[in-house]
Amino acid sequence: MLPRSRTMPSRIHHGVVEERHDFMHYSHVEARAPNVDTETHAMNIEADYSKSFDDDGRIKRTGTYWTASSHIITAVIGSGVLSLAWAVGQLGWIAGPIIMILFALVILYTSNLLAQCYRSGDPVTGPRSYTYMDAVKAHLGGKKVKICGMIQYINLFGVAIGYTIAASVSMMAIERSNCFHKTHGKDPCHMSSTGYMITFGVIEIIFSQIPDFDQVWWLSIVAAIMSFTYSFIGLALGIAETAAHKEIRGSLTGISIGAVTSAGTVTPTQKLWRSFQALGAIAFSYSYSIILIEIQDTIKSPPAEYKTMKKATCLSIFATTTFYMLCGCMGYAAFGDEAPGNLLTGFGFYNPYWLIDIANVAIVVHLVGAYQVFCQPLFAFVEKWCAKRWSKSDFVTAEYDLPIPYYGAYQVNFFRVVWRTIFVMITTLIAMLLPFFNDVVGLLGAFGFWPLTVYFPIEMYMSQKKIKRWSSQWIGFQILSLGCLLVSVAAAIGSVAGVVLDLKTYKPFKTSY
Repeated sequence: MLPRSRTMPSRIHHGVVEERHDFMHYSHVEARAPNVDTETHAMNIEADYSKSFDDDGRIKRTGTYWTASSHIITAVIGSGVLSLAWAVGQLGWIAGPIIMILFALVILYTSNLLAQCYRSGDPVTGPRSYTYMDAVKAHLGGKKVKICGMIQYINLFGVAIGYTIAASVSMMAIERSNCFHKTHGKDPCHMSSTGYMITFGVIEIIFSQIPDFDQVWWLSIVAAIMSFTYSFIGLALGIAETAAHKEIRGSLTGISIGAVTSAGTVTPTQKLWRSFQALGAIAFSYSYSIILIEIQDTIKSPPAEYKTMKKATCLSIFATTTFYMLCGCMGYAAFGDEAPGNLLTGFGFYNPYWLIDIANVAIVVHLVGAYQVFCQPLFAFVEKWCAKRWSKSDFVTAEYDLPIPYYGAYQVNFFRVVWRTIFVMITTLIAMLLPFFNDVVGLLGAFGFWPLTVYFPIEMYMSQKKIKRWSSQWIGFQILSLGCLLVSVAAAIGSVAGVVLDLKTYKPFKTSY
């Protein structure tokens, strides 16, 4: 995962901002010897300086086209892939793949716009932005920075809730698959998700005490491996199921009106809501703009970072879209109208049960790491703000060494322990009250897609290029932005309608599976 020096604010001890060791200044170079030509010496200093540090004084970035591509693919391919078969099932064989390709094209285009906004002013030599909010501040400023930050952090909060739900569903799926195997399907194996959510919450409370991004790199690598593991298992099982039936299921228009589902019979109105919700699920599966600037900040130059990022984005989106089309379409081909909301936990598959267990264990491990990757920026933001606000409070700013056998001294901050624990408890409680995987995924996709993937990249690009109002290019951008806004609104309405429908039959803390 990206090192803290690239993505996180400085640590704060007793109200004093820690010196950034990845910063260097000319004064750090060995002092000038007497009687040496000043101009020659200055050129030597600059040459020595440029060998180890970039133009902003930070340690030379070493990222390449391939590392950036791998970061993007790892960020994009996540639990959202599990809902794609259901999404295609709502839209059908015609609209499903077409809409998936359209989302890919829009995200490819707006990602390239955002990549050119990494530097403000000149895209080659201008000042760098280290985070998405830094880019918004440099190009737009004012209230839009606060609005962007609010959307980002609410989205991260929502992702934590969604991941808690997904992890608990996978934990239940492991127990249910073993139950079905032992009873040969005679026992319905009903159970509640509450205990599993609490278990996941306790695990996240422990891992949330890891202070910084740079210390969760190993967890991120494990999570990435796990995401590919369960995605390939889901794809393989879809292909095997289709081959076993010797037919491709599904219809051109998606789930049929009158079809019986776990939520009841599908009415014409529900068909519309479910189609809207599918848009949000697809948008969620592609979301990575929130960390695009952070990924770009790892790339070395020359060539200009945005040129490398553009190539990496093209490769990544092409590879991801191909993989998504295979998973979504093969899942729909295997189950048709009965395509489950979560391909590996909706029990479209029962055997081989041990392979289902492996896939769901991989999902849980991936979500443990993904939870931390997405929440660490939120943790850092709150802790930095509180340290500035209450700089004289030892509770907020003091670090204490806690000796741990076979590990060494672990730095403990009481505020960090308390606030991160409360954060995990709140996300777990909300997940227990609203354990609806597809609805939450669709709502998150709807909430983050238009502002973070479309609106801000377009606005920043127009500001950078000084595009005039009512010019043909300006009108084209506005049409694209408005169209994506309508898609986000439709997806949000569909997801909210799904939550309302599920609440009619759901009882909090009762059997839910």
